[in-house]
This record gives sequence, C-alpha cells and structure tokens, in this order.
Amino acid sequence: MSWQDEVDELRRREKLAAAMGGEERIARQHDNGRFTVRERIDALADSGSFHEIGALAGKASYDDEGQLENFTPSNFVLGTARINGRRVVIGGDDFTVRGGAADAKIGDKSGYGERYALEMRLPLVRLIDGSGGGGSVKTLEMVGHSYVPALHGFETTMQLMGHIPVVCACMGSVAGLGAVRTTISHFSLMIKDTSQLFVAGPPVVERGFGKPIEKDDLGGSAIHANGSGAVDNEVETEQEAFVTITQFLSYLPQNVWQVPPRIENSDPIERRDESLLSVIPRDRRQMYQIRDIINSIVDLDSFFEINPNYGESLAVGLARLNGYAVGIMANDTHHHGGAVNATASEKMMRFVDLCDTFHLPVLNLVDNPGFLIGRKAEEEGTVRLGSRALMACYQASIPWVSVIVRRCYGVAGAGHGNADRLNLRYAWPSADWGSLPIEGGVQAAYRRDIESADDPAARRRELEDMLEQYRSPLRTAEAFGIEEIIDPRDTRPLLGEWIEQAYELLPSQLGPKSRTPRP
Repeated sequence: MSWQDEVDELRRREKLAAAMGGEERIARQHDNGRFTVRERIDALADSGSFHEIGALAGKASYDDEGQLENFTPSNFVLGTARINGRRVVIGGDDFTVRGGAADAKIGDKSGYGERYALEMRLPLVRLIDGSGGGGSVKTLEMVGHSYVPALHGFETTMQLMGHIPVVCACMGSVAGLGAVRTTISHFSLMIKDTSQLFVAGPPVVERGFGKPIEKDDLGGSAIHANGSGAVDNEVETEQEAFVTITQFLSYLPQNVWQVPPRIENSDPIERRDESLLSVIPRDRRQMYQIRDIINSIVDLDSFFEINPNYGESLAVGLARLNGYAVGIMANDTHHHGGAVNATASEKMMRFVDLCDTFHLPVLNLVDNPGFLIGRKAEEEGTVRLGSRALMACYQASIPWVSVIVRRCYGVAGAGHGNADRLNLRYAWPSADWGSLPIEGGVQAAYRRDIESADDPAARRRELEDMLEQYRSPLRTAEAFGIEEIIDPRDTRPLLGEWIEQAYELLPSQLGPKSRTPRP
C-alpha cells in the first residue's frame, strides 16, 4: 500500500500553481519591465529558503471522471523565508492572475500571512502589485450582488505595526486597498517608472473628472516618494528594491521582544574626524552638508536614509555606532535653513514612533532655528503637526542623546530631547540657542527703542552687538544650562560610550508600547 499516486498529484498541482497566469501573461509582465511574484521572492530571499503556504489554493474544474481538468492558482503567493539568515513572512500579489484583484482571491491568504507573522513574531514583507486583493466590479457579475465595504482583519493589520517590522514594496500599478496596505507599514518603497500608487486608477479618475490622465502623472514615484510622502523611498530597479528591503530589515529586531541586532564593526569607535572641527561655518547664515557630519560620526557606510525627498529640512535614517543600530535625526540647513515645517514634523513623528516601537536608541543632531514661519507655513498647519511631533518625542521612552551642533531655538528647538527626563545632550562650541535668535528678537523686544532712534538701523545693530556677548555657549555652561560642551572631534568616541550603556538598558524595556506607530 503506497500513497505515491497522491504525492504525484500533489507535485503536479504545485507545478500548475508555479505556472501562475500562463506563459502569455508572464511574458506581458516581463515586457512591462517587471518580475513575476515568484521571481521577486526568489530574488529577495536567501537561496532555497522559501517555504510556500497555500500553494494548492486556486480554482479547479474537473471532468466527468473527477479528474482535474483545469487549474487557476490564487493570485497571492505566501510563505516563510530567510533574508540574510533571518526568518520572515513574505507575501506577494500575482499580477498575472486577474491583476491581483479580489475576484481571483481564494480564501484569505493575505490575512493568514498577517496572523502568521503576528503570532510567530516574524517580520512581514509585502510585495504589492495591483489592487492588493481589493475591489473589482467584475466581482458583481460573478457573485450576483454587491456588498457593503468592510475591512475584515484590520485589527490584525494595526496590531502588526506595534509588534513586528512591516515592509511594503509597491511593485506595479497599485490602487485601492493595495495602496492603503502600502502605507500601513514601517517602511515602503516604489520603483521609478514601473510602479504607481493611487486611491483609484486612471480609468476611474477619467470617468469621475471627464479627462484622461497617465498613470505616472496620477501616482508615480515622483509624486509619492518625492512629494506626498505617502511612500518612503524611491529605487531605480526591482533588484535595488530587494537590496533596500534587506538593508532596512538589518537594523531592526525580529519583533519588539528582541533587541536590535548588532553586527561586527571594523571602524574604530575611538576615531576622531578632524573635519568636524571646521565643518560648521562661523557665518550663521552659511549652510553645510549635514550628511557629512552624520557619516563622520557613525560607522563607515552605515547610514541608511529614509524618506530623503519629503520633509527635507529634517534628515532621518538608521545607522550604526560600534555595530549597534541607532536612529538618526538631523536638521538640514539646505532646506528652510533647517527649520521644521509641516512635512518635516510629520516625518519626525513617524520616525520617532518607528524607533520607539522597536527600541532603537536615537541620536539627534540639532541645528534647529525653530518651526518654519510665514503665511505658507501657517496655511500648512505647521503648528498642529509640529505639536504632534513634539508629543511623539516626549512620549518616546527609548535612550536618546542630542548633540547641539549649531542653533536650538524656540518651541521646536525645545523638542531636541525630553526635558522631563534625563535629557542627555552635548553641545559643540558652535552652538547657539535661545527663545528667539538675536537678529530677529531684537526688533520685537526693543521695538520702541529702535523706532524712536534717530537712526533705527544703527540702533538695532547696536543692540544686537550688545547682546552678542551673552550668546556664547560658555555663558550657558557657567549656569549649568548645558551639561557639556565638547570638542566636535570627540563626538564619535563619546557616543560610543553612550550606545554601550543604551544597549545595556534595552533588555529591561522590551515588549510592545501602549500605542502602535502612526502610519
């Protein structure tokens, strides 16, 4: 007695599933410059590590003798795999079968994958192509009735954000539920020229507004990775997407119950970069390259920037100090002089939430002239979004250190750390702080004096010169208003001491937070 016939039938069906939507549709996917979902999984995962779940799910038809006649696989491929040796859950839409639409859905493989990732505490990678299991009007013909929309399983989707890393890649033209899924993630990306993301695609938009629109003009990466901020990063190719996903995950733990992984580091933590002594210009109106400072402080080639083209006055990303993972925030003077505007506030909030959720210590390099001012800033609601960013900073309980490299002004500057906690910080000799910069504050504080002078401009300069003597950070240090002023070249060695202490504390802080990150 043997079950070989049944095993042979099992292998035959697995082979049919691997054929996806057939040669013609696979060729069309390739002609559009895209891999199939199975090729994507093979390229992302460690060789031979993918174990498929639900491979036999599909629509089958049988002949009169009960023999399988035809088989169309589910348009969602799911399984576990390893990425750089670490186990993850991977799920991806198969665009070759009904464009990933709901009418080709079999069961709830996507939801099962989310529950698997949540309960097994594994990172989740979603490769989204199409509507991501969303709606299609063809479903009406198939089932004979419509339905009231509902997000079944959304509770699990929200729980994931507070427990495991979630990465979503927009791999093609993604609309509706697929677009929403892309944004409910800790990190998302799009591929230049070959992926688009929209609430509704061009045919629906054309019907609604009466004029045609190209899909890239409606929701290409130029819009969402370089403007709206709906997606974090833009990459050039699918292969680069897989490398980027791997890099991002390398900084994060498997889940919130584990400490972020440390890797071997060949860059001496005692390294003192001489360029740091002169990187900040004496002229406060001059700009400099903040990424040069970041790269001089962190381990060599370890800075992974997130969302570089959104909220550009604030640079954020992940890096390493002596092999330990750390979150980096830094003001970029090349955009609004480093002032925090509405988009930078939103970016800050999301990034702090990410670091706090996964217990990544934060290094804040501060050159913050305050919240952006002016009518446009008011119209964009900078003050409300800025308030949310400040709340995120004060709600965070992770180890946090600030290095004030130049300006730290106003309410936005006050958010450089949590003044109700230890607020560990260092300052460079170039540091400059207060409620308002002297240059603008004099006009407000001494208005009558200036206006009544014979030469108002000369009187204003006189007052500015008089107050300049109080500007030195050494005066603040005398009053213990700043704890330490350091040689900029000592920044990396000092941070090496801090990161060691931070990672000694982290085991006592593990587990989920009381709230999930805000997507």
